[in-house]
Amino acid sequence: MKKKWWQKAVVYQVYPRSFQDSDGDGIGDLGGVLQRLPYIKKLGVDVIWLNPIYKSPDKDNGYDISDYRAIQPKFGNMKVFDQLLAETHRLGMKIVMDLVVNHTSDQHEWFKQSRSSKDNPYRDFYIWRDGKNNLVPNNWGSYFGGSTWQFDEATKQYYLHLFAKGQPDLNWENPAVREQVWELMRFWLNKGVDGFRMDVINFLSKPAGLPDAPNPEHAEFANVEPMVADGPKLNDYLREMNKKVLSHYDVMSVGEMPSAKPKDALEYTGLDAHELNMVFQFDHVTLALNKDPRLGKWNDQPVKLVDLKQALSKWQTALDGKGWNSLYWNNHDRARAVSRFGNDSPQYRVLSAKMLATTLHMMQGTPYIYQGEELGMTNAHFTALSEYQDIESIEAYHQLVEREKLVDHKTMMRYLATESRDNARTPMQWDTSTNAGFTSGKPWLQLNKNYCEINAAAELKDQQSVFYYYQKLIKLRHQSDLIVYGNYQELIPEDEEVFAYRREYQGQTLVVISNFTEKIIKRHLEMPTNKKLLISNYADDQADQLRPFEAKVYLY
Repeated sequence: MKKKWWQKAVVYQVYPRSFQDSDGDGIGDLGGVLQRLPYIKKLGVDVIWLNPIYKSPDKDNGYDISDYRAIQPKFGNMKVFDQLLAETHRLGMKIVMDLVVNHTSDQHEWFKQSRSSKDNPYRDFYIWRDGKNNLVPNNWGSYFGGSTWQFDEATKQYYLHLFAKGQPDLNWENPAVREQVWELMRFWLNKGVDGFRMDVINFLSKPAGLPDAPNPEHAEFANVEPMVADGPKLNDYLREMNKKVLSHYDVMSVGEMPSAKPKDALEYTGLDAHELNMVFQFDHVTLALNKDPRLGKWNDQPVKLVDLKQALSKWQTALDGKGWNSLYWNNHDRARAVSRFGNDSPQYRVLSAKMLATTLHMMQGTPYIYQGEELGMTNAHFTALSEYQDIESIEAYHQLVEREKLVDHKTMMRYLATESRDNARTPMQWDTSTNAGFTSGKPWLQLNKNYCEINAAAELKDQQSVFYYYQKLIKLRHQSDLIVYGNYQELIPEDEEVFAYRREYQGQTLVVISNFTEKIIKRHLEMPTNKKLLISNYADDQADQLRPFEAKVYLY
C-alpha cells in the first residue's frame, strides 16, 4: 500500500454556526473558529473539516448555496477565511471544505437564469420536466417530506429537488455544469485548502427517464434513495473530477454516500480507482430504522450490539488493503454518539464516551471527531417542538403527526429527542458562563441545559476527562503503524455485550475489548502473558473481568 498523509490523519469536524460566536449575534462564525484554533491544536488533530461557510439563504443551514465563491456574511468574509486558513497551516493543521454540488440554492444565479425561460442558456443546468396528467412527473419523495418536484409558474414546468424546495438539483448530464464545478473546486484548492468532504456525492447521476420508484407501502411518495444512489454515470463523473481537478493537488477527498455498500466504495475509492480517497457510509448509523418503513429513521429503539459489530466489521474486512475507511460515530446530521450508542447518564457518560472512542479509534481508517464529541456532549433532550430548528425534524413532525397521523405527539417527541439533527447542533459548551461561552448574544439554537456539568473548561482542568482520553488516542495513532495499517479480525461476533477485535501488522498484534453494558461481566480471550495494556478507561486492569463500559487495548 502506498502510504498517504490522510491515512494517518485525525479529522475534527467544525459546524461553524454552533462552534464559537465572535461578534455577539448568536451565530458561530469564522472569527470564532480562528479564536478556538489553539483548543483544536491541543486536542492533537491534523485536519479541520468545515461545514458549509458559503453564501446561502439558510433554508438548510448552509447546504443551499447561492454563491460558491463568497463567504456567508453571518460567518465573516474572505479576509477572515484567509486568516483562518493561514493560521491553521501555521499551526501544522489542514482545512477540508464541504463541497455541495448535487444541488444549489434556488437563489443561485444559475437557477435564477434557469427558471426565467425555457430557452435560457442555463435552463439545462437543472432538471426540468412536464407534469403527467396534472400531476408531478414521478412518485419520488423528498428527504424533507412531500414530492421531489416543485411546479414553477413562470415556465409551467416542474424542477427536481431531492431535499428542500429551495435546493434544486443540478443536471450533471450537462458538461457545462461539470466544468463549472471543476472551476469552483480549483478556486478553493488554489487558495490552499486541503481537500473536500462531498455532500451526497453519490446522488449526482439520476437514472435515465426518471422512472417511478418502487412503492410497496403505497405511500403518497416513494423512497427516492434507491433510484438516485450510485447512479449509472457516477463513476464517470468522479473519474472526470479526479482527472481534471483532484489529481493535480495533494489533497484529501471523502464522499458522503448514503446506501453505499463495500463493493460500491471499492469502485469509488479503491487504492487504484482514481476517484476519491474514502467514503462516509451509513450502515452503522442507520441500524435503528423503524420497523414501519414509512417512519424511516424516526425511532427510539437502542441499537443491537451484534448488528453494530457486523456493520462496522463488514467494512473493515472488505476495504483492508484495497480501499480506505472513514471512521465516525456522529456528525452534524446524527445524534450524539454517547446518547445513541453509549449511556449519557451522569454515572456512565464519561466511561461510555471513552469506550466508544477506544472502539472506533483503534480501527483501520481515518477517524473523524465531531465538535463536542471529545467532551462527551449529549443529546439535548428537548421536550417541545418549538425548541427545534432543523427543517428535517419539523417537516417530519408535521407529516407523521399532523398529516398522515402515523404517530402521536408524545411518541414523535421521543423520536426527535433520539434522532433529530438538532441534537448535534446545539452550541459548543465551552464553560459555565452565560450561554456556555458560545456567544454574548442570544444563541441561534437553544443550548443543552447540561453545559454547567459538561464543558471544555472543566475538562481541560481534569486529566481524567474525555478530552484528554481522546488526546491520548490521537497520539497513539500518530505513533503506531499497527493502528493505522493493521488488518482486522472480529472476535466473538455473536456476543451481545462485548465488542472485541484483533489488529495485526508486521509481527505486532493489538486486541481491543469493549463492554457495551453497565454490567460487570467476564470474558476470556487467548493472549500471551507478555501482553502490554496500551490504553484503558479504568485506572487498573482486572484481567478477564469487564466493568461497566470498560474498554481496554492490549499490545503484544
